[in-house]
Amino acid sequence: MTPTESLTEPVADEAAKIDDLAARAAQLAAAIRYHQYRYYILDDPEISDAAFDALFNELVALEAKHPELRTPDSPTQRVGGYIAERFEKTQHPAPMLSLANAFGPGELAAWRDRLHRLLSEEERTRLAYVVEPKFDGLTVVLHYENGMFTLGATRGDGIFGETITANLRTVRRLPLQIPADRSSGMTAPSRLVVRGEAYVDKVDFERFNQRQAEAGERTFANPRNFAAGSLRQLDSSITAARPLKLWVYQALIVEGGPALASHWDALAYLRALGLPVCPAIRRFGDDEFDQLVAYIEEFGARRHELPYEVDGIVIKVDSLAMQQELGFTGKDPRWALAYKYAGEEAVTTLLDIVVNVGRTGAVTPNAVLEPVSIGGVIVKSATLHNEDYIRDLDIRIGDKVVVKRAGEVIPKVLRPLPELRTGEERIWSMPATCPACGAALVRPAGEAATYCVNNACPEQLVRAVEYFVGRNAMDIAGFGIKQAELFVEQGFIHNLADIYRLPWEKIGELKGFKSGKSRSSENQKRLENLRASIEKSKDQPVHRLLTALGIRYVGEVVAELVMQHYDSLFDLMDATTEELSAIDGIGPRIAQSIHDWFAVPENRELISQLAEAGVRMTVERAPSPANALTLTGMTFVVTGTLPTLTREQAETFIKQHGGKVTGSVSKNTTYLVVGENAGSKLQKALQLGVPIIDEEQLKRLAEGGPPAS
Repeated sequence: MTPTESLTEPVADEAAKIDDLAARAAQLAAAIRYHQYRYYILDDPEISDAAFDALFNELVALEAKHPELRTPDSPTQRVGGYIAERFEKTQHPAPMLSLANAFGPGELAAWRDRLHRLLSEEERTRLAYVVEPKFDGLTVVLHYENGMFTLGATRGDGIFGETITANLRTVRRLPLQIPADRSSGMTAPSRLVVRGEAYVDKVDFERFNQRQAEAGERTFANPRNFAAGSLRQLDSSITAARPLKLWVYQALIVEGGPALASHWDALAYLRALGLPVCPAIRRFGDDEFDQLVAYIEEFGARRHELPYEVDGIVIKVDSLAMQQELGFTGKDPRWALAYKYAGEEAVTTLLDIVVNVGRTGAVTPNAVLEPVSIGGVIVKSATLHNEDYIRDLDIRIGDKVVVKRAGEVIPKVLRPLPELRTGEERIWSMPATCPACGAALVRPAGEAATYCVNNACPEQLVRAVEYFVGRNAMDIAGFGIKQAELFVEQGFIHNLADIYRLPWEKIGELKGFKSGKSRSSENQKRLENLRASIEKSKDQPVHRLLTALGIRYVGEVVAELVMQHYDSLFDLMDATTEELSAIDGIGPRIAQSIHDWFAVPENRELISQLAEAGVRMTVERAPSPANALTLTGMTFVVTGTLPTLTREQAETFIKQHGGKVTGSVSKNTTYLVVGENAGSKLQKALQLGVPIIDEEQLKRLAEGGPPAS
């Protein structure tokens, strides 16, 4: 019987049918783990998504009512939310060593010959090999105590790794409790430590990068960097939102479990416990070495068809006793070897390095190449990532360079060939000014990227306008990306202040707004509504204007927090980084970003022009009597559509009564205020046991009474 079969009858009266709520929670958790195992590990679900959601939601509700039932390994604890100040170090139970490399069948044969010399004749008759894909991700070490996942760390320097337990808990393929399938009859060892690789599928990586680019956020150079960056987030909820996966490929410690004589048996055991072991792993006897070499070459020919990135094959001696006997040479084990594929690479000439300005202002260097065919595709350009990448590899204009193209990944310059230099090569450096607008470029301390922070930069202008008029900024109805593109193209907008001095007569002649007898009443109304919306936006609160300016790291919440400490935008313009950093919730990175933006003369002039256009610059503060501050010390989150108040009105109401409003639910949230169509914030509040109230209860609370009648 599977864990679900005991849950098929509806529970009409929980108190009557299940006296022990802890048993019910354990029953639900077991069922959810079983179906997660079938979905994430076996890729063979037994029930529909809706049926799974019903089980999951029942457990969420049960834990919300009875938080004492929520265990660290509960399936509900996958959403993250833990904030680490820094990563502590963990010493590995055994050194996480690197492998020696081989680059062709000849080097494989030479490695095998060395093994034969080191092993006895009898041992050679039992010699066998396990062949595994060499995953291109982030190595992790996972610890289980009595079946419970207790600790996870990066490889680090091989001796010490960074503790990232909270982040690894969010990876869906990682069982928080083993065996993952309780119906299997397996029992957990008292202690288990395994080595694995966190990675991301290529299609998920491309989709994520596309969404990031559309949102004007940072993109990642490759799937490996994405996986590593995702697992090293200080906020585990960010990791939880990333499509990370996991393969486990080595048992380091097994205590209180079966005696394992071979690596192959260890992998079978890990798979039986429900840990994700790659199905592409193969075993060959020593007398099948030719087949092993053929498999490696065949795997290499089709590796780009795999959903994940691999950069080679790992070959290991199967016998654990032989591994121990063979030992190590320097830092490399004698019993394992990494076979590296040549990859789709070519050598060509780096003709030039040009920089492109993205819509966030990030200035990225790109290689202009002498056209070369790689894998049947003509490559003329490639990414160079950033200034540090070029400097660290000493890449020069005119160099012969190695360029790689793998699958659909953007071509990249791997390295120069300095031995082929003629002396005419030129050292490149990042330009001091933006190639599109001439403004000084800025590289924030501690970052690899360089930015143009001039909002009037033509390559950023359309997106800057789109953001400025957006709902969370100046909220200009009827003004979107199409209008931004049209008005910039026509030369009506050169900076954001031009939004308030548009030539309406000329706009009236454009398609969609055309004036004259032929203009429909709909076009006339569209023109009038747009003009009225722009005029109305001049009275938006100053924090919305600060948001609309598109300063890096300054969104809605940060902007409102900052403007609580300044009476006008002009006061903020002259603030020092020290003053800004002193604001609770504003760190040095945000402070520096604000200061750098206002230090640009073009940006200061923009503020003056917006003020001349009549846009509000001063903060209006409605005095509240002391006895009205009934919500002092309370923190609220508002979600959904309330009956009579907009979300902004509700947040203003809370602040007028002394309360604090944040954008996300945490254990520090006092109340979640919900309306219709509440989403993930409601789910999070239920998981954390945060009290939930509606608009009427909020008003009752502000009057000094209890939220419930």
